[in-house]
Amino acid sequence: MAKILIVDDEPSLVRLMSQVLGQKEHEILTASNCQEALKLLFANKPDLVLLDVVMPGMDGWQVCKRIREVSDIPIVMLTGKQKSEEDIVMGLEYGADDYLLKPIGNKELAARVRAVLRRAEMMPKAEKKVVFNDDYLNIDVTERKVMVNGERVKLTPIEFSLLAQLLENAGRILTHRQILEKVWGWEYIDDVDYVRIYISHLRQKIEPKPNQPKYI
Repeated sequence: MAKILIVDDEPSLVRLMSQVLGQKEHEILTASNCQEALKLLFANKPDLVLLDVVMPGMDGWQVCKRIREVSDIPIVMLTGKQKSEEDIVMGLEYGADDYLLKPIGNKELAARVRAVLRRAEMMPKAEKKVVFNDDYLNIDVTERKVMVNGERVKLTPIEFSLLAQLLENAGRILTHRQILEKVWGWEYIDDVDYVRIYISHLRQKIEPKPNQPKYI
């Protein structure tokens, strides 16, 4: 049973999401503001946070950043406007794992939550020791460690999972759909922008010259 924290100031939406996810036998926690959400997070250690972007006082992005300072827990942002590349980039900067567009369909909500939880469960596991090492870049998938020019680089969980998937398939051509299914889950196979934007961010973090990539 996964423990899910829903953070939103719309009571009707909170009730709907609680009903839909509660039927899937998840334990549901709710908060109507960000301060309450952070208290519940530290006290209950949920497995997933559904976090509204627009909140009274501290907004969802600030909470996302606070959570990322202490935890790799999956965070799904809830937004009332059409998802754009700027939103995805901002989510990358703050450490969000996904977005859900309001109003949210019951089936989409359940499927996306299931995919994010499944991805989080699979991330710490490595079937075999996969390592890359040269004078500039060092990647240890088992230890979840990336070093660039002797300094440790912090990657978000999805960035690391994407890098690990590319390393495990070194020398092979992968389609957008193959990457999306392996890293994000089959529910995301049409979200091609995710691959392009995350690859761009990975290059910024690990390439000597991101505009002339050597590794990816």
